[in-house]
Amino acid sequence: MPPPFQAGHRETMAGVSVTASEIEKAVEVLRAGGLVAIPTETVYGLAADAEDPQAVGRIFTTKGRPPSHPLIVHIGSAEQLDDWADDVPETARLLAERFWPGPLTLVLRRGRRVPLATTGGLETVAIRVPDHPVALELLTAFGGAVAAPSANRFGSVSPTTAEHVRLELGDDVDYVLDGGPCGVGVESTIVDVTGPAPTVLRPGGVTREDLEAALGRALAVPTTSTVRVPGQHPSHYAPRARVVLVAPEDLAAEAHRYADHKVGVLLPPALSGTAVDAHAVVQLPDSLPDYARGLFSYLRDLDHQGCDLILATLPDETGLGLAIANRLRRAAGPRD
Repeated sequence: MPPPFQAGHRETMAGVSVTASEIEKAVEVLRAGGLVAIPTETVYGLAADAEDPQAVGRIFTTKGRPPSHPLIVHIGSAEQLDDWADDVPETARLLAERFWPGPLTLVLRRGRRVPLATTGGLETVAIRVPDHPVALELLTAFGGAVAAPSANRFGSVSPTTAEHVRLELGDDVDYVLDGGPCGVGVESTIVDVTGPAPTVLRPGGVTREDLEAALGRALAVPTTSTVRVPGQHPSHYAPRARVVLVAPEDLAAEAHRYADHKVGVLLPPALSGTAVDAHAVVQLPDSLPDYARGLFSYLRDLDHQGCDLILATLPDETGLGLAIANRLRRAAGPRD
């Protein structure tokens, strides 16, 4: 058995900056209707002018994403919210003031500047302000908003480095801005604020506990929703290898049971040092932020090592553990 890969300190915000000419080039591409891969604190996004239906259409074509799946609109500051959404409730303003820039997306009534192509035909729009200096610099220079889902093929593992984007999308992206590895590593939390009570539709980089503390109330996190938002497909965030979720106490036995496969294992901290008969083992970090930051890279690494099956256990679903568990469940979901 190969030695476990120590995952704890692998990818952090690298402080990578881009030049003014790179920002100018990216703006030119966006204004010409092109696609630019941009770094955010969560994952890399595949950006197009949010007001250009043809450019937005290229996002869906490039990703192989169904056009009914809405895109998240990224703006440069909370002060721009009323430019892109109508009837913004006070709850949304409170959350924007508390968590923007940051990994929180708000579902609001669509403003007239946002075409239906961007919202998947819905009269609601998902909006956020990314917390990454390169993304914010680009948005300021562009002077508008960009629609930007994750910069990968639909349903596959989200990219957290520029190299991930280049390897997966290649020449289908007109320009890639390299802002270093993403600091959060899982997508934004999506909160619907169009109804009588705010609802978490996708757990992500802002925890439910932080949201509840800001609002002074408990929030529902339904497993299913009639509101269409990104990340709801049964199979999502999935590597090439099949992902199987098991109980921690069954991990070693399940690895042995699948001995005819090239098994990769995400080994939880509680089982550190446990002998597991597997093709590749990733020893997960103790810290949930470190785990979230590295999750998608770990899945990509196990694919790269030739694994055809990945065994994983769910973390406690508190804090960022809720978002990690959501991504693992989707990765293990039924595939077409």
